[in-house]
Amino acid sequence: MDKNPPLITRDWLAIERTKLANERTFLAYFRTFIVFLGTGITLLKLEFFSEIKSFGIILLAISPVILIIGLLRLFSVKRTIKKHYKL
Repeated sequence: MDKNPPLITRDWLAIERTKLANERTFLAYFRTFIVFLGTGITLLKLEFFSEIKSFGIILLAISPVILIIGLLRLFSVKRTIKKHYKL
């Protein structure tokens, strides 16, 4: 007996919603990366913010970490979905 019965339409739609939610989550990580990167560059370039340049450096250091976490999560969830549903 097959332990994974064929998926009905409702199940396929649930899988598609999960895939789209995963992509939306990655885009949220990406938006955060862009904001941190842009803010960090702005704080370093503008003379008006000279007393908080160290905060700009911190933002620039954190931004790639956020992007990497988002990418790792995106591919991890994709792999889990494919493994669980044998897609």
